[in-house]
Amino acid sequence: MNSPTLDVRQRFNFPLLLLGNAILGTPMPMLIILGGLSGVMLAPATELAILPVSLQMLAGMLFAAPMSVFMGKFGRKRGFLLGACFAAIGGLLGAYSLFHANFLMLCLAHGAMGAATSCFGYFRFAAAEVVSESWRPTAISITLGSGLVAALIGPEVFVYTKDYYAPIPFAGAYGAITVISLIGCLPVLALALPKKEQDVIKRTANRVPVSAILRRRPVYTAILCAAVSFGVMVLLMAPTPLAMVGCGFSETQASDVIRWHVIAMFAPSFFTGSLISRFGSGRIVFCGLFLLSLSAGSAMAGIEIGHFYVSLILLGMGWNFGFIGATNMLNDSLAPHEKSIVQGANDTLVALVSTLASFGSGVIISTFDWSTVALMSFPLILVAAGGLIALKRKPQFA
Repeated sequence: MNSPTLDVRQRFNFPLLLLGNAILGTPMPMLIILGGLSGVMLAPATELAILPVSLQMLAGMLFAAPMSVFMGKFGRKRGFLLGACFAAIGGLLGAYSLFHANFLMLCLAHGAMGAATSCFGYFRFAAAEVVSESWRPTAISITLGSGLVAALIGPEVFVYTKDYYAPIPFAGAYGAITVISLIGCLPVLALALPKKEQDVIKRTANRVPVSAILRRRPVYTAILCAAVSFGVMVLLMAPTPLAMVGCGFSETQASDVIRWHVIAMFAPSFFTGSLISRFGSGRIVFCGLFLLSLSAGSAMAGIEIGHFYVSLILLGMGWNFGFIGATNMLNDSLAPHEKSIVQGANDTLVALVSTLASFGSGVIISTFDWSTVALMSFPLILVAAGGLIALKRKPQFA
């Protein structure tokens, strides 16, 4: 039986999750810029410039399932604190790598921060667990929407801290990531998450037939759409700073394009949940895939700065509709005792596709050009759209 004090504290769980997600997500747009530009400085070959970003994605893939299982056993709170520790360590390693011109250390830094970001991805599921069932689509949407703070603050932190340790570029920005991560621990420490559902998960998780769950059409379609939405976003986003600098634009201009991309990723979240409640998850995911295709088309249309802005803004909006819609579709398809292990499988597969997209984008842009990178997104989009069309013929489509 929960005490009255604990019940009162639990009313603040949702705003605390929003605050924690906003603070701990602030380094995300910084990492998009830092990974490629720092990689160019330290990589022994041009083809390896995006390797730190790719390893960040790989670490996210490898840690997604273990993080979910860890949270299932020890609670979301401890999991988020562990993620913050990974991010803080990653920031320190990143600064060290630049001071000592150590490419291997830079890769380890982004690997640590990839583990952290895989952990922070579970804020959306934690938010769905602390609200009523009818409000879950909106809670997931608003939680991802709190990342708008990251879009507004992250690039500014990068601009004001990147030369803090001049003449060593970018070291200050990595140091700022460590400070931000430690600050982000504060709202997480204040959480008072209910233990009842976690106890049910602990007792039943080992009995879940995961393979049978993953064969359910709504489940694997949701995972497919989430993976494609994230994969296409990474495919176009990761090489954007390199492509822009290669086209003669400045680092500040690239940072501003990334800022508007991240704004477009999270700003629609304040109404995406309402759209899902009204039109259904599947239709919103379909809209997201359509926006992703428009983004790729804009990228292929030219290399003026306007093309980069339009492409990355559409990319962010497409990710928002596709990923939030798929997340809600998956959440609605799972029983409480199935969530921790299947959510881990979902985020592992999403991270796998993102990792392959990141590796691929680095190879493609160094071998071919920006338009070719955009062209490669269309097969992925068509696969996800085909999955949705197949699901539409079933009564589960919503």
